[in-house]
Amino acid sequence: MAEARAEDVVAELHAFGLTRDRFRSAMVTALGIGLSDIDALEYLERLGPMTQRELGAQLSLSSGGVTVLVDRLEQRGLVRRSAHPTDRRVAVIELAASAALPEVPEIDGYHRSLAAAARRLTSGQRQTVMEFLRTATSESERAAAGMHKRAAPS
Repeated sequence: MAEARAEDVVAELHAFGLTRDRFRSAMVTALGIGLSDIDALEYLERLGPMTQRELGAQLSLSSGGVTVLVDRLEQRGLVRRSAHPTDRRVAVIELAASAALPEVPEIDGYHRSLAAAARRLTSGQRQTVMEFLRTATSESERAAAGMHKRAAPS
């Protein structure tokens, strides 16, 4: 096997991104919820409870948009609102303890396969992959913030 060039790694990352986009579209159909709903649930799972304003910022949604989204997820029993510990005007959004989406074998299989692939890497390889993905994440966030800022009305 030929040695991978830097360009090959970037190309594989982009190919993964495109494939994951198709996977997420299939999740929408399989789970019967919207893509922004999936995004919100993933942010809450990864980052933990947050205010509605913080969730809206993560999702690039307006105040009204995130309110509708949280209402929808709350009605499905996927999230719950609770009082903020220090500001009674603010609600904290968190995953509901009883949150349950339909079981989808392909989603479960995807997560198991990724975990197995990560376990096959050596500790040093995992560290390298994590550093690369962190860089890709931070650069993606930086670029997105710049585009949002430039597109915002003055």
